[in-house]
Amino acid sequence: MIRLEGAEKYYTTGAEPIHVLRGISLHIASGEFVSIMGPSGSGKSTLMNILGCLDTLDKGTYELDRRRVDTVNNSEQAKIRNRKFGFVFQQFNLIPRLSALRNVELPMIYGRLPLAERQQRARQALHRVGLGDRCSHTPARLSGGQQQRVAIARALVNDPDVIIADEPTGSLDSHAGEEIMNIFSELHAQGKLIIMVTHEHDIAAYAQRIIRLRDGVIAEDLRK
Repeated sequence: MIRLEGAEKYYTTGAEPIHVLRGISLHIASGEFVSIMGPSGSGKSTLMNILGCLDTLDKGTYELDRRRVDTVNNSEQAKIRNRKFGFVFQQFNLIPRLSALRNVELPMIYGRLPLAERQQRARQALHRVGLGDRCSHTPARLSGGQQQRVAIARALVNDPDVIIADEPTGSLDSHAGEEIMNIFSELHAQGKLIIMVTHEHDIAAYAQRIIRLRDGVIAEDLRK
């Protein structure tokens, strides 16, 4: 599914460029559950952004589902993101004035699906994460764990091949975090490829493969 070869990324914040990724080569198969770990500044967020087509490489190649995606233009990259990926972030990124249903609909609005189909699929996604009775609730009327479940439903609504989660339990207490990870485990059992960035060892343990970064390189790649 994913093949990175010689991936390098630089950022320029002053006189000298910062070398964030240093020639990473990484293969991830369909249906895997991968955790990416590493200290602050190790390159894990940059790697996540590259994998999710939120950022581009300076050197190297990226193949997604046997297609080169490092050479496409911004418009085509946006289409790939919307079709292939679902994103879950630490801070939920829900729109406060919109109901749970409307928040889940958003990726389909960009895809120009008819209203009736959007609403049906959004309700199905919310039911899938156990929030079928919360469709009309705004984020302020939901707990943190429920808000993250809405975010997961939004990530699932276009039936993406890959779920990318950035510290998905970082804003939650341990009980809510466990509920969220149980959902990810169920999605993995159903065949979804999940790539998760986390600094929590107990959360990373849910994955079948743990990749540790240090100073922009892969220091360890462990499979269970």
